[in-house]
Amino acid sequence: MQELRTLIARHAGTKRPATVHTHIPGLVVSASYEPTEPIHHVFEPVFVLVAQGSKNVMLGDTAFKYGSGEYLVVSVDLPISSHVESASTDKPCQSVGLMLKPATVATLLLEIAGNAPSIPESNLPGLGVSKAPGELLDAVLRLLRLLDRPKDALVLVPSVERELLWWLLSGPQGGMVRQIGLADSRLSQIGHTIRWIQASYSETLRIEKLAEMARMSVSTFHRHFRAITTMTPVQYQKQVRLQEARVRLLSQQEDVAAVGFSVGYNSPSQFSREYSRFYGVSPGRDAIRLREAAIRTTSS
Repeated sequence: MQELRTLIARHAGTKRPATVHTHIPGLVVSASYEPTEPIHHVFEPVFVLVAQGSKNVMLGDTAFKYGSGEYLVVSVDLPISSHVESASTDKPCQSVGLMLKPATVATLLLEIAGNAPSIPESNLPGLGVSKAPGELLDAVLRLLRLLDRPKDALVLVPSVERELLWWLLSGPQGGMVRQIGLADSRLSQIGHTIRWIQASYSETLRIEKLAEMARMSVSTFHRHFRAITTMTPVQYQKQVRLQEARVRLLSQQEDVAAVGFSVGYNSPSQFSREYSRFYGVSPGRDAIRLREAAIRTTSS
């Protein structure tokens, strides 16, 4: 664990909070030196290991906390609220993340057919937290060591990444990881509709169309969508709309009503009401606060 922390500090920096996308595709290291406010964003399929400190994520009304030596797996695009819970200047919260690519998971599943570990079916939300075994920590450590050896990384990264996936498949989150690579899995079918909602969040939601897209009956679609996301499709779309609205309020000079219309709200009052309920502050006041915080961060 100490070597993991040293490598993360080296590549994430030691002066300010940072999330660094490394030269290894899909590999991210991050460090935070104080607890943070909740950030709402959409997680793609990813593996995240905490080396020090602790983080908290909210999926709907369900909280998941994970700390040093524990890892998070997200198996489908989910609108999540996350924040650093425990961090200080002396003991920053440090983590390493790796995107989980469906094609890579599928290739490994084909290669190990007949020799696969016993993997339970996943009927839980598309997110889980577990304690990392020594074998998994060792694979993550060797992946980080390759950041300092780019020539070796070109040859060795695929094999180390494959080993890391093997230990994930062998662990308690193996069911979710397996479904990432199965094109005909329930997770993949629901994931197809989730990606449509994300790309078309301003459109009117038609459940029958989504169920047909997932090749399920309406009742079956509802049941599996809620099991994976902990939300109904309407609730999911609302979170995606509000998260996109917040990004637009920060990055664009549109007024509040225009932002609401752009993400699919026909009523400014409904937009303001739902935004205030979700973020705890009106969209206008939140935009001012976000811009002031961005200016302070840039000037420091």
